[in-house]
Amino acid sequence: MTARVLVAKPGLDGHDRGAKIVARTLRDAGFEVVYTGIRQRIEDIVSIAVQEDVAVVGLSILSGAHVALTKRVVDALRAADAGDIAVVVGGTIPQGDIDKLRAVGAAAVFPTGTALEVLVTEMRALTGTTAPS
Repeated sequence: MTARVLVAKPGLDGHDRGAKIVARTLRDAGFEVVYTGIRQRIEDIVSIAVQEDVAVVGLSILSGAHVALTKRVVDALRAADAGDIAVVVGGTIPQGDIDKLRAVGAAAVFPTGTALEVLVTEMRALTGTTAPS
C-alpha cells in the first residue's frame, strides 16, 4: 500500500530546500508525494489535500509561526470534514514547542536536523505502510 503525502510551505516563508529534500526522500521511500511549492495559503493547502486524497499533510515551516500555522491547518482540515488527514510539521522548531504543536493537533514533529531515516520510519508508522518490495 502506498500512502499519499502533501508537502506544503504555508505562509510567507520562501526557503524550500528542506521541503524539497523531504519530498524527494519520501518519494524515494515509496510514498506518493505532492509538493505545493512556497507561500501557500492555508485554504489552498487544505483544498489540495482533500482533492489529492492524501493521508498526511507535511508542513515545512522556518518562519517561527509553526504553532499558529499548524493549528490553522488542523482546524481548516476539520472544518472541511477532513480531520482524518494527519498533520506533521518540520522545520526550525525549538524543543519547547514540540508539546505545543502536539496540543494543537500535530501527529508528529520533525525539528531541523531530524535524520531522514527517522522521518521515513515515523511516516511509515503513521500511515501504516511498509517499505516497497
